Amino acid sequence: MTITLALSKGRIFEETLPLLKAAGITVLEDPETSRKLILSTNNPEVRVVLVRASDVPTYVQYGGADLGVVGRDVLIEHGVNGMYQPLDLNIARCRMSVAVRDDFDYAGAVKQGSRLRVATKYTEIARQHFSDKGVHVDLIKLYGSMELAPLTGLADAIVDLVSTGNTLKANHLVEVEKIMDISSRLVVNQAALKLKREPLRRMIEAFASAVQP
Repeated sequence: MTITLALSKGRIFEETLPLLKAAGITVLEDPETSRKLILSTNNPEVRVVLVRASDVPTYVQYGGADLGVVGRDVLIEHGVNGMYQPLDLNIARCRMSVAVRDDFDYAGAVKQGSRLRVATKYTEIARQHFSDKGVHVDLIKLYGSMELAPLTGLADAIVDLVSTGNTLKANHLVEVEKIMDISSRLVVNQAALKLKREPLRRMIEAFASAVQP
């Protein structure tokens, strides 16, 4: 009975490795050097599939993977139907924030009730945030290089992930509002949890014991 774990390359992959180790699992290939998208482990019954971060919930929801590791931001945008979320793994931590050009008076614009143009990849999170604040916005969906939007006049503000804030600073942008803290969660396919109950339960428990506060 094979267990398939969906991971995205980069920070989430790297920070999941110690959790896998706690479950006695070692990935046998390096995704940065291997061209394979399915990686074997030292356990013949566990394999890792490499997918885009935004596709992890889709693989888990529809059974392409039994479980996956995904950021809270992606989960909110995707929705959580058909998935069980047993653990906040406390990895790949950052925050979702509003940022503007350093010469833009965000507080003044909000106070005046101005309609703001906001560029973001995270339209659900942005829509909910500004709706809760009672701020009228036009959302512009972008898929990358958010920092360009205020610099080119495309938008007044952006909603994006921030870890150190260095990229914002380098582009003369300032963080004006934190929307939420983000970390990565373990998600499990609900049908798999019934069909593969024991091996999945053991894995979840091992992950839980290794999570850093």
